[in-house]
Amino acid sequence: MAEPIRALCDELIKAVNVMMEAESSQTYRLEALKFIEGFKEKSPFCVECGLQLAEKSQTAVVRHFGLQILEHVVKFKWNDMAPQEKLQLKNCTMGLLSDGTHPILQEECHVKDALSRIVVEMIKREWPQHWPDMLKEMEALTAMGDAQTELVMLVLLRLAEDVITFQTLPTQRRRDIQHTLTQNMDSIFTFLLGILQLHVNEYKKLKCIAGQELKAKAHWRVGVATLNTLAGYIDWVALVHITNDNCHLLEIFCLLLSEPELQLEAAECLLIAISRKGKLEERKPFMVLFDEVAMNYILSAAQSAGGAALCNQSSGGIVERRYTFLKRLCQVLCALGSQICSLVTGFPSKNDCPGCEFSRVDFDNDEDFNCSFNSFRAQQGEAVRLACKIVPFEAFQIAREWVQSQICTPIDTGNTTSVQWDAMTFFTESVLGQLFKILEKEKIPIDEGMELLQMVVNYETRDPLILSCVLTIISTLFPFVTHQPHFLPQVLFKIFPSITFELVEECKAPRTRAVKNLRRHACSSIIRICRDYSDFMLPCFDMMYEHVKRLFSNELLLTQMEKCALMEALILISNQFKDYNKQKAFLKELMAPITAKWLSEEMKSVLWDPATFLAYVGADQVISDTDAEDQMGINRSRISFCVNTILGVVKRARWPADPEEAKAGGFVVSTTSDRAPVYRNPCAEPLQALLPNLFALIRTQNSLFLPENINRLSKTFTRVYDIMDVERNFALGIPQPLLDAYDSSAYRNIAERMQGFFSSLYDNCYHVLGNAGPCMQQDFYAIEGLAEKIVGSAFTHLDSVPDHRLRPLVRLFMKQLVMSCPHDYYDSLLNPLLGPLFTYLLQRLNFRWQIINQRTSLCAQEEDEAYEENHVTQEVVEEQLLRLVTREVMDLLSVTCITRKCPELSANKEEVDGDEEMVSMDSSQGIQMNTPSDELSELGKCLLQSEDIYMTLLTICFNSLSWKDTINCQRCASVLCWTLLKQVLGCNLLPDAVTWLYTSVLKGLQMHGQHEGCNAALTQLALLIYESLRPRYSELRFIMNQIPDIHFEALEQFDQKTIQSTVSKAGEKKKKEQFKRLIAGTVGKPLGQQFKKEVHIRNLPSLFKKPKPTRDMLENTDTAGLITLFSSDHDNC
Repeated sequence: MAEPIRALCDELIKAVNVMMEAESSQTYRLEALKFIEGFKEKSPFCVECGLQLAEKSQTAVVRHFGLQILEHVVKFKWNDMAPQEKLQLKNCTMGLLSDGTHPILQEECHVKDALSRIVVEMIKREWPQHWPDMLKEMEALTAMGDAQTELVMLVLLRLAEDVITFQTLPTQRRRDIQHTLTQNMDSIFTFLLGILQLHVNEYKKLKCIAGQELKAKAHWRVGVATLNTLAGYIDWVALVHITNDNCHLLEIFCLLLSEPELQLEAAECLLIAISRKGKLEERKPFMVLFDEVAMNYILSAAQSAGGAALCNQSSGGIVERRYTFLKRLCQVLCALGSQICSLVTGFPSKNDCPGCEFSRVDFDNDEDFNCSFNSFRAQQGEAVRLACKIVPFEAFQIAREWVQSQICTPIDTGNTTSVQWDAMTFFTESVLGQLFKILEKEKIPIDEGMELLQMVVNYETRDPLILSCVLTIISTLFPFVTHQPHFLPQVLFKIFPSITFELVEECKAPRTRAVKNLRRHACSSIIRICRDYSDFMLPCFDMMYEHVKRLFSNELLLTQMEKCALMEALILISNQFKDYNKQKAFLKELMAPITAKWLSEEMKSVLWDPATFLAYVGADQVISDTDAEDQMGINRSRISFCVNTILGVVKRARWPADPEEAKAGGFVVSTTSDRAPVYRNPCAEPLQALLPNLFALIRTQNSLFLPENINRLSKTFTRVYDIMDVERNFALGIPQPLLDAYDSSAYRNIAERMQGFFSSLYDNCYHVLGNAGPCMQQDFYAIEGLAEKIVGSAFTHLDSVPDHRLRPLVRLFMKQLVMSCPHDYYDSLLNPLLGPLFTYLLQRLNFRWQIINQRTSLCAQEEDEAYEENHVTQEVVEEQLLRLVTREVMDLLSVTCITRKCPELSANKEEVDGDEEMVSMDSSQGIQMNTPSDELSELGKCLLQSEDIYMTLLTICFNSLSWKDTINCQRCASVLCWTLLKQVLGCNLLPDAVTWLYTSVLKGLQMHGQHEGCNAALTQLALLIYESLRPRYSELRFIMNQIPDIHFEALEQFDQKTIQSTVSKAGEKKKKEQFKRLIAGTVGKPLGQQFKKEVHIRNLPSLFKKPKPTRDMLENTDTAGLITLFSSDHDNC
């Protein structure tokens, strides 16, 4: 027997060497792989060969392969092995642990890891029921030497990872092992602490003795392994094990912070420990770390590591381990509740700050750094706001002193000053945002606030970045002005120059991004002040109006967007006239130039004809130099200005919020049947005249996607209908690239400007329609033939409209229309619109998802070389855009049909400490979902009267369950499907319809069932359908019979109970679990798991309940239990 095994081992060694040698050809390597895999699957000599290959005389690669064979045997053949074979393999493995490895400093790490994996796999299958002395055997091994101790640490760490962290075991086995670990945790921690202290002490003693370096390093290696193992347990064990003996464990970690070779691992353990959640009483002992002794340890370690890092940096590099340790110490301090006093930040791509080199270690690019920094900054802002709630006056004083200091600090030539201004502005904004919320009016420090505001207003600078910070501080301090109104003009005169800000050197050059942002910021500040303090701004209305007229008189002074912003600010103040006729007269005067331009014959001819429209905006012209002056830009700006002005009016013009003031001002025209007032908007009459051309423009824009109009585009503008880069990056989840504030702005060439024009114009037209209903009320809904006008414009040529253009129709217009439309107009307006729209959307989405599914299957059959990178990226964008469109369609369907009623909060919510650790229920314990109680809305009930519309809605919902969008599937299954279906359960549904509905849910499980949230929602939905319809439709039982691997006896029992409705409320949970097991065969696997070989671990006798005694228990004495097989008194092989 020995000779054949030796020969087989030789063949295996050759195969392993062929696979590992770089010179091997792909053919030889593939043949070797097939031979090895065939051997592991079919050979009866796996154990014998694995043990021979794992001998110390072999090379590390061969030994590792031998250990892999043994692991394969345990993982995949253990259940088929005889008890004696298991015992032999166990004893041989323990022999390898005791005497099968080289000394600790010579042995390869991957060999140690492979050996520890074998032991853990056996533990997962046999402990504690069949291997009760496992922990004692592990403890005994540590007495044999350093190498064995390190291996034991690896075993204990991997066991914790598999059982607790990754949970790679069946539920019962996991609970058995976790329960036994918990029971023995006192002894485990005592054991680990003993090992740690022993080897750390030996390491400290020997490292200073000449000639003992190797012994010291061996003890160090054990110390590192023990700390890593502790880290794997500290995260989940009961807090009492961490805080025992006056936090002795934490004291050890603090002491080890001073050991350069152990400090990083100790800091990791310390961070995990003090980051734990739990009851406040259990965490009180952590406060010992605020003692002077503990803080001195942390400070001393930081100083030592920081000094070493700085010394090394001066020589041209940094020590990553020291740098990582410093970061861990910072995290430790944050976890203790302390605030980081200073942080040096720098972009990885730059060298203008000492932090840049550290950022290059942490981040791949500036976008990653910026994302992380923004997150950190948000956390700091929250900390500042919380601190301000506790000590508001102290926080205000700090902010005040910082602003004063920054104003007095000279500006340097670099960007340091702007960064300091930005930091100061962020802090001041965080403080003052809380100050006005929490302080009573009489306690607000008005004099100090006004003094500070005066300093800011008097500050002068020509740096656009700093000036933008000044505007933010003025907006933040503006509530102080309400206490001293005479100061208001000075504030406005400070803001207005920023709207027209220019740098001298860029008179004719394109404005830099910083200047554009500043001007936009100034406009936003004016709008914000006029929105939040419109009554306070009313006395300044005439002054502002005259100033705006002067600005408008110079065509080159303001952009069209800036003009629109100033008009919006004026409209917001005019709402405080509280006089219908006065507001109407003002709006007519303000809109007169726009109205004349919009209703001119020239504009009408442009808006109503696609060919004329393309010629007017210049999209049919060939431009040889795309950076040349844009001759047709003025025409595009005229159209945009008109649409943006209309949008500003419908967004801002309103009647008084107080009903009595509205009635006195002439805004109330009638009352509804329930005596609610019906208002009229002073902008309604001017806007009604503009709507026909707006509908024409929308129809024209949809027509632009027809082939004949696409052919009219010149070669310069063939890509202007493509999705914008911003939208594309959003769809792909790519962060926007960071742009230099002093660089010239976007849309540098005419093609990019044209693309931006089409995109913003399309969106803004639907913004107007979406806001028209809430703004104009019955003056919009009662327009004669409104439904026909919408169908004839927004719904035309939708087959040609791409997905990224369909989204504004659904999200910006139809959703707003549904949410704001009064009940009186359901039949005349919404029914004629929603019926055709949902029918079309069902057809479109079905077709588009079918293309995606076909594309996926085709790509799987094609070679990778057949797809170019940009082509694949485009397909990914299209698929993600389809997901976004689908979600927005389902969102529209939801607001159309569903009224969500959230359950009331617990009356005892004050008893719950928000800082306590939340315990989540294991998914295996049930599928009950805490969802809001959803009811059919009034509009949904109206649509229910039309069978065609309602069945279309049902079809969309149930079809969407098997579309490749997990988020949409879960929303539909938990919110829409059952709410819609239960309305028609009493009707005589066709058997085919019932079959289709139930099959759709099961298809959803096949597609998305591997996701826990989807699985719970779909299982709940399937159970509701089965319970409700099974008594009348035997077709459901026929479907259940076809589920793979279903247990027919269990199905029969469940089916009978369902038909007879015999399950009590107490048995609901059990019923749901039974049903979940019945339909488990429908759940599909994710792609990454479809070809993975399954590992089967059998359950052992339960630890938690005694088996019922059998009658012949005393007579049956022949069978020896497996418990004796793994006892420590057996001989090793």
